[in-house]
Amino acid sequence: MTDNEDDKKNSPWKTLSTQPVYNNAWIKVEEHQVINPGGTKGIYGKVSFKNQAVGIIPVDGEGNVWLVGQFRYTLNQWSWEIPMGGSPKAEDKIKTARRELEEETGLKAGEVTELLHLHPSNSITDEQGYVYLATDLSEGLQQLEDTEKDIQVKKLAFDDAVKMVQSGEITDAISVAGILYLALNWNQYING
Repeated sequence: MTDNEDDKKNSPWKTLSTQPVYNNAWIKVEEHQVINPGGTKGIYGKVSFKNQAVGIIPVDGEGNVWLVGQFRYTLNQWSWEIPMGGSPKAEDKIKTARRELEEETGLKAGEVTELLHLHPSNSITDEQGYVYLATDLSEGLQQLEDTEKDIQVKKLAFDDAVKMVQSGEITDAISVAGILYLALNWNQYING
């Protein structure tokens, strides 16, 4: 039995029924009738993503990184982030990371290293996120999708990206986690 099967078997939650609420090419929303760990009946909404989130932090030989900024419809505000996109679950995540890096920034990565795996908002979604490090950078071809036509690319010192996280200028969970993880492990991945 796998860890996930053991977790399901030992869950303190009991699902009584599941009702589909909404489904499109990117997400599925369900309402679950449950008995919670305290023994009370209730409802639980669950959003399932059909892709995995894949972010990539490009770092050059001088310790500079590239961020992308765009207007996020769901927040109705501008957002600075690491380059990222959706990876079909059957697609190799490193392939997705390379593709998103080049599409959004116009950079190619000679070397791609996995940094971390995370669940960006595990109280309402089963979404999984992955963050990679891109090094040995070269020029590629930026090819923005229609939803990304407002993207701005910013090159800055890595320490300045960390300061943007600390000041709240970067709020995207995957970007925050990736930047802080790399900051804590800089010597292992960059100076190692």
